[in-house]
Amino acid sequence: MTLPRPRLAPLYLAGFTTAFGAHGIAAALGAETEDIGWTLLAFGFTLALYDLAEVLLKPLFGALSDRIGVRPVIVAGLLAFAAFSVLGALVPGTVGLIVARFGQGASAAAFSPASSAAVARLTDGASRGRYFGRYGSWKSLGYALGPLIGAVLVVWAGLPALFWALAALGLAAAAWVRFAVPAVPVLPRKRVTLIDLAHEVTAPGFLVPTLVLAATTGALAVAVGFLPLLARQVGIGTVGSMALVTVLAVVASAVQPLIGAWHDRGRVSVRLGAIGGLALIAGGIALAGVVAVVEDGHGMLLLAALILTAVLVGAGVGSATPVAFSHLAASTPEERMGRTMGSAELGRELGDAGGPLIAGAVGTASVPGVGLIVVAVLTAGAGALALVGLRRPG
Repeated sequence: MTLPRPRLAPLYLAGFTTAFGAHGIAAALGAETEDIGWTLLAFGFTLALYDLAEVLLKPLFGALSDRIGVRPVIVAGLLAFAAFSVLGALVPGTVGLIVARFGQGASAAAFSPASSAAVARLTDGASRGRYFGRYGSWKSLGYALGPLIGAVLVVWAGLPALFWALAALGLAAAAWVRFAVPAVPVLPRKRVTLIDLAHEVTAPGFLVPTLVLAATTGALAVAVGFLPLLARQVGIGTVGSMALVTVLAVVASAVQPLIGAWHDRGRVSVRLGAIGGLALIAGGIALAGVVAVVEDGHGMLLLAALILTAVLVGAGVGSATPVAFSHLAASTPEERMGRTMGSAELGRELGDAGGPLIAGAVGTASVPGVGLIVVAVLTAGAGALALVGLRRPG
């Protein structure tokens, strides 16, 4: 069945919430680290807690949504997210922040994969790409605009203001999901062995789209961090540097619903969307890396390259993400949609953490441009592997 937009719109807000919670808090903590009195190690550990909780718990909560239904898991996760956000606002100091950060991540691990599963269950093959495009569009906005919004809130009223904003967002999303999203019936499931799980996660229908999603998320994380960094080296201020992230976010958000709709109509295959998207991402990041090395952090040529990179990465993320999710949903039996989406989200989290880590490690050993070139090569490699896995057009 094809559902009207208002019935899925609360799920888009849930996707935005988890992404905003991850990246918005990261930027705010960076601005407040000196006042809190943290060491660099403590700062890095606290940043990692959100992603660590998601990596550990997403497959578990995804499977739980198959048992009790996606809507209860989404609502409970959002309410817990709001509660831990209130804790972060009310309890000052390192301990309060650590508990709030891990609790937010654990809560997001519940409602994020369940939201993806709900989009898959509440749509059919004729509309799935379009709705995943809209869902991914809002999630990309959260990833890309989270640091900017978080920084603005902290400058305006301090770190508690950001936690209060996240609490309000979580409560609003929970209420909207509870009363606007239709219940999804729980389907009978067969007992699953470890061998069955191994077959599921190594099947091309799961492995290929998950690889694509991990590569796109990793590239997005690299772009969000490194484009402003390189822009500042050219002499661009904070607002101008963050404008690059805004360009990326707007392009990705505009492209995803369009590509998803074209995929539903048969105009964009899984192969074209996924491989083409990764090619755009690799080309954009390579462009920024090469120009950064040649220009050695100076010159208007680098600024022009960064703007073009933001457009290319945004278009690539917007092309690959909806077709990958649509292909993943079409390849998964409905009775285990939650578990599959949880495992796929785990792949995205690994990409989100691994991309900046690789770029940062290589850039520290050499220069940032070289780190970007390495990420571009790895993204192109992921595209080549996906091309092999997608022998037949999807």
